[in-house]
Amino acid sequence: METLSSTLPMGRRTFADSCEHVLLRVVEIVASIILVGEISILATGVIARYVLDTPITWSDELASILFIWLSMLGAAIAFQRGQHMRMTALVGRSNSSNRRILETIALAVPLAFMVAILLPAIDYAMEEAIVTTPALEISNLWRSAALPTGVALMIVFAAFRILKERMFRSILIAAVVAIAVYGLLTVAKPIFADLGNWNLLIFFVGMIGLGVALGVPIAFVFALSAVAYVFTSTSTPTMVLAGRLDEGMSHLILLAVPLFVFLGLQIESNGMARAMVAFLATLLGHVRGGLSYVLIGAMYLVSGISGSKTADMAAVAPALFPEMQQRGAKPGDLIALLAATGAQTETVPPSIVLITIGSVTGVSISALFTGGLLPSVVLGITLCSVVWWRYKNEDLSSVKKTPKAKIAKAFIVALPALALPFVIRAAVVEGMATATEVSTIGIIYSLVVGAIVYRHFDIKRLGQMLVETVSLSGAILFIIGAATTVAWSLTQSGFSQDLAALMSSLPGGPAMFIAVSIVAFVILGSVLEGIPAIVLFAPLVFPIAKNLGVNEVHYAMIVVLSMGMGLFMPPVGVGYYAACAVGRVEPSEGLRPIWGYMIALFVGLVLVAMIPWLSIGFL
Repeated sequence: METLSSTLPMGRRTFADSCEHVLLRVVEIVASIILVGEISILATGVIARYVLDTPITWSDELASILFIWLSMLGAAIAFQRGQHMRMTALVGRSNSSNRRILETIALAVPLAFMVAILLPAIDYAMEEAIVTTPALEISNLWRSAALPTGVALMIVFAAFRILKERMFRSILIAAVVAIAVYGLLTVAKPIFADLGNWNLLIFFVGMIGLGVALGVPIAFVFALSAVAYVFTSTSTPTMVLAGRLDEGMSHLILLAVPLFVFLGLQIESNGMARAMVAFLATLLGHVRGGLSYVLIGAMYLVSGISGSKTADMAAVAPALFPEMQQRGAKPGDLIALLAATGAQTETVPPSIVLITIGSVTGVSISALFTGGLLPSVVLGITLCSVVWWRYKNEDLSSVKKTPKAKIAKAFIVALPALALPFVIRAAVVEGMATATEVSTIGIIYSLVVGAIVYRHFDIKRLGQMLVETVSLSGAILFIIGAATTVAWSLTQSGFSQDLAALMSSLPGGPAMFIAVSIVAFVILGSVLEGIPAIVLFAPLVFPIAKNLGVNEVHYAMIVVLSMGMGLFMPPVGVGYYAACAVGRVEPSEGLRPIWGYMIALFVGLVLVAMIPWLSIGFL
């Protein structure tokens, strides 16, 4: 690709780079301050509520306002860094000329969406300005302005990239094509209106599938598909989609995501994750495939610490991957197993998806947390069977069994770290704190334990962790927001109600209903991501399950594990790309080895579906 260094004068190049660097640093600093503010506000709220017994009425409202700013600034940082999740298998196999075309498309599509949504986002913010918040009694513009601000920042960062890489001609061609497509869609609106729900296949299957295959960041493919659908097939103003994007990114329950992401990075940097992994490695490191078993077990433990699968993987992978690669494991195999364990541990509390199910269906979150532990163990056993088969001929002649005294020492060292998942689970299950509050407690606990017990607190690393948290969280939350626009579009089309009606009329009773639910939620999990799919479909299908005599906790485990498989299943599942980003491995390398693990997960899922006791036996 032709770069700026070969095409622009030195002075102009330096000025553009300097402007971008200054803007990026300002956004990173502001976003980091907001993250620290969120942690401080929530920690103060926890102390006031549970220690002083004087709840602060405005804390949740202020946290919500800051959260949407954190989400949008994080999305802008992720956009500048190229950290929004995308499928790069086709890009990686292309020659330099075709790669330039694909990279232009990967920039042009997000830019088209941002240009299309900027004015509606401004209109949405201005409409919200007349609303006064109940506790702080300030204009809601302080909150809603985050959306157009973040979109504008991403447009500016896109412009800097066009300038630096001298993509003027390519972007001009893309702009002409975009205008032509807009014109065609405008003319063809009556045709699309007559197609009815066939439009769903065009925009939410064809368009999304093509965009993902071409390497366009997945969040922007979702969002632009929703915009195109609403524009061609409905009379709804685009401003409504801006509201849905805002709503999808800013639900207060999602505030647990950046906090758990930061917690995951914290335990990875202060030695807690290494201590847990080291203990497990002393137990199993001497057997064939031992470190793969450690990875499965460590993900199970760490999932009790981090409600974000990306943070879970970020806590475990850096501690294990180097040693596993030294033993001859291929990067693709490691990523495949890491992604599979992400799907396996979706029901391990405190699972944000389980919390969401409880909030939208009324099912006891405590019961969901209790019921989620054993199904994950079953799937872990099926994954271990694949590991055993793949590593049964592994050469361990240079690996010695760890003495019992050393195992005991490793256990003592790891004990403070091993205690954290159980503290978190107990606090949520016993109703002592919400998932968001528990994440704050976990951050404070990890800071204290890291500094006092493991004597590792790198103040220089703290700033970097804040920026990494904001960027990663922004990418995750922007995908959820974009998926929410798709989910809302499906609701407007009547598809969700049609699906629920179809599932309720199936022959075969509960068994057929569960089978169809598995297939449906695997697909929905890969396309919509867990939380939007739950918000959209759970209120519709859970009453059907209850009427058919299916226990709600049992059905919740089936739904969550099915969506987990879809979430981490390539080529669409965004969780798979998150695993690749954490492991710094090209997605194409894990495409072949992951299918063996996916088959194992499916076998485990069938066992959980067939044996309700696995989900409800300890309730």
